[in-house]
Amino acid sequence: MRFSIQREAFLKRLQHVVGVVERRQTLPVLANLLVVVDAGGVSLTGTDLEVEMVARTEADDLVAGEVTIPARKLFDICRALPDGCRIKLEQNGERVTVSAGRSRFTLATLPATEFPVIENIDLVERVSLSEATLKELMDRTGFAMAHQDVRYYLNGMLLDLREQVLRCVATDGHRLALAETRVDTKISSPRQVIVPRKGIIELQGLFEPGEGTVELEFARNHLRVRRGEVTFTSKLIDGRFPDYEAVIPIGADKEVRVQRDDLRSALQRAAILSNEKYRGVKLEVGPNRLRIVAHNPEQEEAVEEVEAKTGVAELSVGFNVNYLLDALGALGGEEVLLCLRDGQSSCLMRKPESEDTRHVIMPLRL
Repeated sequence: MRFSIQREAFLKRLQHVVGVVERRQTLPVLANLLVVVDAGGVSLTGTDLEVEMVARTEADDLVAGEVTIPARKLFDICRALPDGCRIKLEQNGERVTVSAGRSRFTLATLPATEFPVIENIDLVERVSLSEATLKELMDRTGFAMAHQDVRYYLNGMLLDLREQVLRCVATDGHRLALAETRVDTKISSPRQVIVPRKGIIELQGLFEPGEGTVELEFARNHLRVRRGEVTFTSKLIDGRFPDYEAVIPIGADKEVRVQRDDLRSALQRAAILSNEKYRGVKLEVGPNRLRIVAHNPEQEEAVEEVEAKTGVAELSVGFNVNYLLDALGALGGEEVLLCLRDGQSSCLMRKPESEDTRHVIMPLRL
């Protein structure tokens, strides 16, 4: 096996796949990348048995073959080499030599036959959409995913495919984020799949700004995303996602319209004196104003007042300030609409002119 390639082209593909490889492995071969050279170029594959990333690239001086190479070492070597250099990689028995200019590195390998690869998946639905759109959906909801929750089905993101609509939904039991977009593809039946947290994070790092298109392939046990020369495959979480539509408050008719940046800054300042454990702040709504009040066990107090468009006479409700800030950061836009029902209900946060993105934050007793 042998090939020659420009450093920048090789490094770009390595960056795509090396993030999947865990530093601590149960199987030694999982610390390696599978490198396959054929007439079409070079293919790089990384996996942790849950998530797999495959990236292809063109190269010169090709001699067909396949082998696995230590992922982190190969990546660090290529990253440390000077810009613009040409890298030559050649297999000699159980060793691989990486050379560029006057630099030469010899790495140990493991047989390609030991490397686990996700073969053909049982495809059910295929949907195409803009790369920028899918990234935006995931960025607006990913913050609400649970992390190492015993309710394993919350440790990921729900992709809810309906007739001409794709929704991304995440919740950790304290807040919920939902974003949706229209898709033109006709589907045979609605599909709901839960993609693990790690898979979502890898996808968010994979997407780039631009006019590109991605293909989502829904299978019975996997989700596959194709983007140009990169293919991402993830096992799905086998569980039932909560009925998220039941969490969205109904009858939240008390609306508060406020400048997003003003509210965000006021919350950040009030958070300084909030209780370090519960991070609670109280939102006090009155005619055309929103007061934010925070207390802590040292009897210290922060009070912020923000201009707001609202006809609510009087309403007071507490929330975790970090949850409010996360939602505001992901929402975007100049203005935000807070929809409340009473002093014990959740807060529905969205843009005034659109319901494509909705964030729900559970109340906190203060």
